[in-house]
Amino acid sequence: MEHSFNDTFMKRAVELSEMAIDSNKGGPFGAVIVKDGTIIGEGCNMVTSTNDPTAHAEMVAIRNACSAESAFHLEGCEIYTSCEPCPMCLSAIYWAHIDIIYYANSHKDAEFIDFSDSFIYREVRLKPGERSIPMIPAENRDAIKVFMKWKEKEDKIPY
Repeated sequence: MEHSFNDTFMKRAVELSEMAIDSNKGGPFGAVIVKDGTIIGEGCNMVTSTNDPTAHAEMVAIRNACSAESAFHLEGCEIYTSCEPCPMCLSAIYWAHIDIIYYANSHKDAEFIDFSDSFIYREVRLKPGERSIPMIPAENRDAIKVFMKWKEKEDKIPY
């Protein structure tokens, strides 16, 4: 699929970012997901209004697009976002199989207004035992049995 930037979609993402702060829904972030030249999902940051730390604009847009498409993958789609995605949103974009990301503000711009992801990027590079939140492996034989059950399941829907 060929992609080309469309300023109309970026303007909508930026408009959503402004709506988020004007309506006190959350921080200044907006995103739209486009398929075949049509917006199929959009979202603004809703972290503070929903008390959900995962309600970033990209996450909301992905949820709305997946709901609209009745699918958990968004191949053939583009995302336009008012800011370079944070680590969580970037991961979700990969999980959703979105083809391309267009972003306006950079993570450095976000850091300037007190939204910094650099700490998370540093933490991810560390070994689990070295991270600031303790990560302690807890062996459980039943847990691996469930994984094996999934591996052997013939009618599973892989993703």
